[in-house]
Amino acid sequence: MVRPTQFLHPQREPAPVRPAATLLLLRDTPAGPQVLMTRRSDKASFGAGAYVFPGGRIDDSDAQAHAIAKRRATQSDVQLTQAIAALRETFEELGVLLAHHADDGRPVQAAAVAAMDRSTADGTTSFAAQCARRGLLLATDQVFTFAHWVTDRDLPKRFDVPFLVARMPEGQVPVADETEQFEPVWVRPAEALERHKAQRFRMMFPTVRTLERLAAYATVDAVLTDCDQEQPLFTSCPRAGLLDGQEARYMEHELPYGELALVCPDGQIVHALDWQTDTPVALLRNLRRLTAPNPSAMTGPGTNSYLVGDETTGYIVVDPGPLDPGHIRRLHDATAGDIRMIVCTHSHADHSPAARPLQALCEPRPPILGLPSAPTARPNARFTPDRALVDGEHLVLEGPTPETTHTLRVVHTPGHAANHVCLVLQEDGLLFSGDHILNGSTTVVDPPDGNMTAYLDSLDRLDDVCRVGGADFILPAHGYAIASARDAIAALKMHRFRREARILEAMREHPDGTPEDWLPIAYADVPQRMWPMAARSLAAHVARIRERALA
Repeated sequence: MVRPTQFLHPQREPAPVRPAATLLLLRDTPAGPQVLMTRRSDKASFGAGAYVFPGGRIDDSDAQAHAIAKRRATQSDVQLTQAIAALRETFEELGVLLAHHADDGRPVQAAAVAAMDRSTADGTTSFAAQCARRGLLLATDQVFTFAHWVTDRDLPKRFDVPFLVARMPEGQVPVADETEQFEPVWVRPAEALERHKAQRFRMMFPTVRTLERLAAYATVDAVLTDCDQEQPLFTSCPRAGLLDGQEARYMEHELPYGELALVCPDGQIVHALDWQTDTPVALLRNLRRLTAPNPSAMTGPGTNSYLVGDETTGYIVVDPGPLDPGHIRRLHDATAGDIRMIVCTHSHADHSPAARPLQALCEPRPPILGLPSAPTARPNARFTPDRALVDGEHLVLEGPTPETTHTLRVVHTPGHAANHVCLVLQEDGLLFSGDHILNGSTTVVDPPDGNMTAYLDSLDRLDDVCRVGGADFILPAHGYAIASARDAIAALKMHRFRREARILEAMREHPDGTPEDWLPIAYADVPQRMWPMAARSLAAHVARIRERALA
């Protein structure tokens, strides 16, 4: 866990969340499913003027109304209360009621719904009382959870909201209450997204992302079938940063999310996400990132050089980068030349060549640390450090207080390269992963210097390091910081095993084939322009398969 003293911004407590529920009413059309949406009042305190799904806060009365609701065998009390709240809000706002008569199961008719009081202002006209008096059971067994959203941490009003789905009852027509909601409209998800992009249909971020997921379905049945597991298809509490000077929001699976969690854990919108190479980007008080100007398909936005430390301790430079004079000068200037150590995670041409020129600019000259390249390294990836790092050793920047001491633990991680190492900033739970773990792509494992078995074993070791050391964030050599380190490692390992299974299947289908024959089959989901790089990792997988006699 990051030391509170290292945060760049004073932390504040986000607003508490309140329970709420919203309902996506769906109907089939020849062009695909439509969803019922409505425009919020321009005077609303939350989402004013935005098109939304009907819904609102969960009241105490909703939890007390289970007697008028039909429950699935697997539906929990919480889910039942959420469904009741969503149906109540939909009735109050749009005059639509999903219910049937308890005695014979007949669906409630539109005329009967229209005769009910939608204001539900007191106990005699409460929603539950009206349903009970008419002998109606709410069709809550037909309401399923599609998504689960928690309002962003930066907003003054926050809600914990399941986005529920149900089929629109036949014969009923939505009529807005003209107080909270206006202009009910049926719209296909893709159409709503197109209108929103054209700025003709304003929607909030969770609405947009929910519609993006919903747009993939061809029928209402397909939606409901996918939701019949009593679990949301996805859960998110978004985070926001600044991109081109504008607020930009991201979900957990998106590339900038982890960096926002690291820099602004409380949700403040102050961190710029624009990639730039002129000046270092501050991530913590003791951590800055300077990205080299070498973007490419292999390096993403460029190679990240990290500056660990502060002006009281001096600095450790992790991965000085390619042989770029401007980048080398900027690293020197950012540290005022007070570099105590230069560490190279491995010997590839975008990581280690800047080490010697940077060292020459400093006085006294800092040692260059790492592992020497193996005989298997390519000619452009030769590297000899001043001293070879020992697995498990500590590189310490000693400060005047414990809060200003920074300790990097060395972890040998062969796989991407035979001489690859990772580093853990122990006081703050940060893993510098070099090229072993990247944000936005998987690393290339290129034999003979790369070895897939060693790579996977090193992933296991990093997972154990994170578990024992409480490392929550990964600082990769390419891309933004990554949150939930152990989850990211598990997902990466699973991706590798799935890819290996595809390669093995291709090998079994074509036992006399060559790697060139297997590549289009095993990497059919990868753009062809990436196949030359994918071929290297395929070769590493094939070697592992043959070593393990799996084919």
